[in-house]
Amino acid sequence: MTNKSMAIVSYITIIGWVISYLEYKKSTEKSALVNYHLGQSLGLIILSFILGIAISILTMLIPALGIVSMVVGILSIILLLMGIIAASNEAIKPLPVVGKLFEGKFDFSK
Repeated sequence: MTNKSMAIVSYITIIGWVISYLEYKKSTEKSALVNYHLGQSLGLIILSFILGIAISILTMLIPALGIVSMVVGILSIILLLMGIIAASNEAIKPLPVVGKLFEGKFDFSK
């Protein structure tokens, strides 16, 4: 699998992330592009999961907040697509709004 495809696949669910991570670990030459996008996608997956749980709890308490759950889901998908676009352009740039939170937090090159 090429570096570009590993970076793209890392954004496609947690299974895609695991596949990209395992392929990256097997490769002899560690790519900065793949390392960066593995970190960005893992951060987005974790953030989406935490927000999903928090919004679900709030929606159970206040049913009128159901629309907020839908908005958060759509925003997560938009950020995911923006990450895929950046990876396909082989750009090392953070996701909008939340990407700076994940920079330097995850290092997979070891």
